[in-house]
Amino acid sequence: MNNKSSKHTKVLILGSGPAGYTAAIYASRAMLKPILVYGSQPGGQLSTTTDVENYPGYSKAIQGPWLMEEMKRQAETVGTEMIQDHINKVDLSSKPFKATGDSGNTYTADTLIISTGAQARWLNLESEQNYRGFGVSACATCDGFFFKDKEVAVVGGGNAAVEEAMFLTKFASKVKLVHRRNKLRAEKLLQEKLKENKKIEIIWDSVVEEVVGTSDPKNVKAIKIKNTKDNKTNELKVDGLFIAIGHDPATSLFKNQLEMDKEGYLITKPDSTITNIPGVFAAGDVKDKIFRQAVTAAGMGCMAALEAEKHLSEN
Repeated sequence: MNNKSSKHTKVLILGSGPAGYTAAIYASRAMLKPILVYGSQPGGQLSTTTDVENYPGYSKAIQGPWLMEEMKRQAETVGTEMIQDHINKVDLSSKPFKATGDSGNTYTADTLIISTGAQARWLNLESEQNYRGFGVSACATCDGFFFKDKEVAVVGGGNAAVEEAMFLTKFASKVKLVHRRNKLRAEKLLQEKLKENKKIEIIWDSVVEEVVGTSDPKNVKAIKIKNTKDNKTNELKVDGLFIAIGHDPATSLFKNQLEMDKEGYLITKPDSTITNIPGVFAAGDVKDKIFRQAVTAAGMGCMAALEAEKHLSEN
């Protein structure tokens, strides 16, 4: 029996996170009856974040998964249809836009809001994943505050790693920057600033082999690093480890259809979520590699819904 279906909507939202859910809330309140399709990790990066202390409106720390669940409920309450499916193909060459899921179902839409987000690259060590959220982080602006007067390490050699290391010196007593080569990729100006900072020590030609810590309570205590030149390993005492080796935006679906930069982030018009295809909008970390905050993603989700509404009323 063939139970594959096709659904049509005025606004199709791909991806759930602060951007997708906020877009859904605004589109629903505009009576556009949006459909939001979410994948295997509803809530995006925030669903793996424990304490959130910088989202406005909450005086005490809140949990990332709880915040996402509340946003999802709010979007449903105002009339968003939520569907779990993994979209494997999109066709933006003609209207209505068409998306196809692993389920075999197709979704057609007059406007499309892309909020598929990005993922931090990890070292992919078992010990790193074990301490994720317990001293291992991929976001200094999110978690730096928790390391006041403590020693931390940052892994990476590009602009992001140098910026994270500099930012962490506001809180940490010492920051060790671990880089696998003997020179940084970061801009020269940033490198100068880094070298002037007395709190930062660079550990060259080294890779992190293991994160060492306690289990009850779960805390990072040290990292094992290996020198790539002589293969010697030693242990660095640190209270936290920040991974800053880049992010990958979830944009492979849109290659050769939407304009993106060399790293794969979708390009939108300035102060807007409009892409190079009229009626297609991009919001959140899928297009933002600068701020990467829940609140900026939510703001863009709002913009995308309002721009989609304007597009629909004009066409």
